[in-house]
Amino acid sequence: MDPTLAARALSAATEITSTALSGDDPEAVLDTVVARAAELADADLGLAMVSADDGRVVVEAAHDVSGAEDALRGLTLPADSAAGRVARGGEPVASDNFLVDPRTAPYVPDELRGYGPFAAAPFGSGGRVLGALTVYRRQGREPFSAGTVEMLAAFAAQAGVVLALAEGANARHRVTLYQERERIARELHDVIVQRLYGAGMQLDRVRRNMRKRFAQADGARLSDAIDQLDQTIEEIRGTVRALRSPEPRHDTGTPADLAESARGEVRIAGELLGYPPTLELSGEFADVPAVPADHIRAALREALSNVVRHSGASETRVSLTRDAEGVKLRVRDNGSGVPQGVATRGLRHLAERADAAGGKFFINSSPSLGTLVAFDLPLD
Repeated sequence: MDPTLAARALSAATEITSTALSGDDPEAVLDTVVARAAELADADLGLAMVSADDGRVVVEAAHDVSGAEDALRGLTLPADSAAGRVARGGEPVASDNFLVDPRTAPYVPDELRGYGPFAAAPFGSGGRVLGALTVYRRQGREPFSAGTVEMLAAFAAQAGVVLALAEGANARHRVTLYQERERIARELHDVIVQRLYGAGMQLDRVRRNMRKRFAQADGARLSDAIDQLDQTIEEIRGTVRALRSPEPRHDTGTPADLAESARGEVRIAGELLGYPPTLELSGEFADVPAVPADHIRAALREALSNVVRHSGASETRVSLTRDAEGVKLRVRDNGSGVPQGVATRGLRHLAERADAAGGKFFINSSPSLGTLVAFDLPLD
């Protein structure tokens, strides 16, 4: 490889690594990868194609010197295309003119027929290929040299590691945000609301016990203060529900029903785990009152948070059932159980919630069988 080209590739890889570690979204990092690959290869077009489940490849990021990359995002190529074969772990591929090359000609989409010279290299990390990084030059331009193809392959390999770093940093950020939202909501509900409620009760008791000694104006001011405390408590409870619900409120101002909230919690947990937990819903949840719904949401979030942080599970199942007795939540995983010495403050908090609401909470956890968290609440 040309030493000058190698130095430029190293500089580009360093820039991308810095971008990834700064916490940028992996999609933004992928855009930078494609742009630098096109510049290094002196290409007119660069594409990053990610493998789909059926073997096809889909364009996730594009860099076009003419500025037309938006039209290429989402473009899909078949599994038998050169990019598809490379994305399945094949060797880098190069062609002087992919419009006439028998390896590539049958699979060229209309959007790419203005190009000729072509090269593709796999990118991924940890032995797992994520997709193909491809570059193109307009028809009539010189083909890519062997040194350029070698550079593209090395750069793609480095980019795969960087993308894994970006995804890891992004996931850690989401876990931190997830935990911080729960902490704020818990403190608002369990500390501030309780103090305000206690203060209101004391003021109301004073008003009733000393009603005869107060002037009428003083009594009115005290009643107004109690009303303001009650209103503040309701506003804080609304804020707690908003913090704890990943789903936006409807236009009516009412929170999403419990089933929608469960889907949102499971979706977020799936992003952090790297696989989608199974969700089973049975019964009608739209009319579950706000207070027990908040308890169920908190239990589901705490259980999934423990799976994300501690279990190392490869499978997680969530079931939510509404029947004549109330609402029953079960969260099961096949992980290593709750580690010894890990703080279980959140689980103790759920036990206290269940007890205060007249419900039941229990947890079974072992290194060999995984963990089951159960949270049942009556609705009468």
